[in-house]
Amino acid sequence: MTRLLIECSYVFDHHDANSGIQRVVRNVIRELPDANSSRECIPVAMLDGKLYRVLSLKPLKTSVWSLTSLKTRLEKMSNSFWIRHQSLERHTPFTQSHFARRVLYVICRLMALACFSIPIRLCDRFRKKTESPQRCIPLQHLPGDQLILLDSSWHANFFPLAEQLKRDGVGIVSVIYDLIPLTHPQFCDAGLVRVFNHWFDWIARTADGYIAISATIRDQVREEMLRRVGRTQVAQRWFDYFHLGSELDQCSENSRIDTNLVQLFKGQAPVFLMVSTIEPRKNHGFLLDAFERVWASGSQARLCIAGRIGWKCEALIERIRRHPELNRRLFMFNTLDDNSLEYAYSKATALVFPSYVEGFGLPLVEAMQRGLPAMGSDIPVFREIGGEFMAYFDLNDPQNLADLVIRQETSGVFPAARHVHEWRWLGWREASNQLVERIVFHKNRFSSVMETHEADSP
Repeated sequence: MTRLLIECSYVFDHHDANSGIQRVVRNVIRELPDANSSRECIPVAMLDGKLYRVLSLKPLKTSVWSLTSLKTRLEKMSNSFWIRHQSLERHTPFTQSHFARRVLYVICRLMALACFSIPIRLCDRFRKKTESPQRCIPLQHLPGDQLILLDSSWHANFFPLAEQLKRDGVGIVSVIYDLIPLTHPQFCDAGLVRVFNHWFDWIARTADGYIAISATIRDQVREEMLRRVGRTQVAQRWFDYFHLGSELDQCSENSRIDTNLVQLFKGQAPVFLMVSTIEPRKNHGFLLDAFERVWASGSQARLCIAGRIGWKCEALIERIRRHPELNRRLFMFNTLDDNSLEYAYSKATALVFPSYVEGFGLPLVEAMQRGLPAMGSDIPVFREIGGEFMAYFDLNDPQNLADLVIRQETSGVFPAARHVHEWRWLGWREASNQLVERIVFHKNRFSSVMETHEADSP
């Protein structure tokens, strides 16, 4: 029997995180197929240089729950603190003096260390001592196991453990969500670019196979591998992809829909919804440019931006908060839960998604699976997912999107070749099965090739 060790270390340690990768990890783990005679799927976490079988991704309701919640709140406060620091740097005297910026940074660094970094580390230390053994148990690896790096492992420090597992006969498979820090570093923090590049170098040397979340990214990974390790090494690895599911997994009967969101959808005007973290590559500025043209034409269409505030977006957030249409035809929600997001998908007129680059585009399938048509930037991965069921616009011309919005509003007909109700997509159970089946297929194929090679050797 082949054991697939599905790594979920970050989500295990950050249960409240709900961005794209964390949503994928949670749903894939939840929907892993049951064991059969040929394979068994085991969620695992690599903690402090050791391998553990994960019994529960969610924290148990014990006395240490307060430490888990406190750590999450401190991490959110730390993120907000550094966003405010970046905003402050854009004002006098910091724009005119390198020395002033340096002094500001040192002061903020010391404050963050005392108020956030040290308390977060203390929470982590005490929480792991008391909680982790209840949620996971040690796991002994076996030759022939396959370690599937499903989580966001580029920030992790488990490289030595993974290398030891490989020496002991464990195969390594890397799930690749995108190569954006390599292909579009201008949209990323410089620290992430360095960390991701180091991680990809390690993955290029270590992994036996690579499974992306779209055919578009699979092809990019193969090209990057050719550039880094050469054709001979690439011929010894396998490359594939699986597609993501669409259900929102954190809806709760006890959660109330945001009252301001409900009020937004009470009017008769069409509402165009944008769902994503607010960061440069999501291209919210282009969206505002397009809708300013829509409003200038006399349209009453509303734009609803839903997503947490990310990085390198201070000027954009300031533009939104000072916009004359804010809370009239422009609305922003930064803390919607899955219940409110489900409500928005069900009530909106269309999704708008003007990203420069994506690995997949999870909001697209979430929206379209619910019958909400989508307008997206004309990039390869959106064509892969949406086909003829989406409307596409040129990122070089905001008027192109404005025309689509006006056409939708005036005609009531969505400007795509085929109706979204004819579109079908897989759920998370099918996505998880697809991931497992393709890995097992390549593992068996690779084993057969190696056996043939050994039999042919003198």
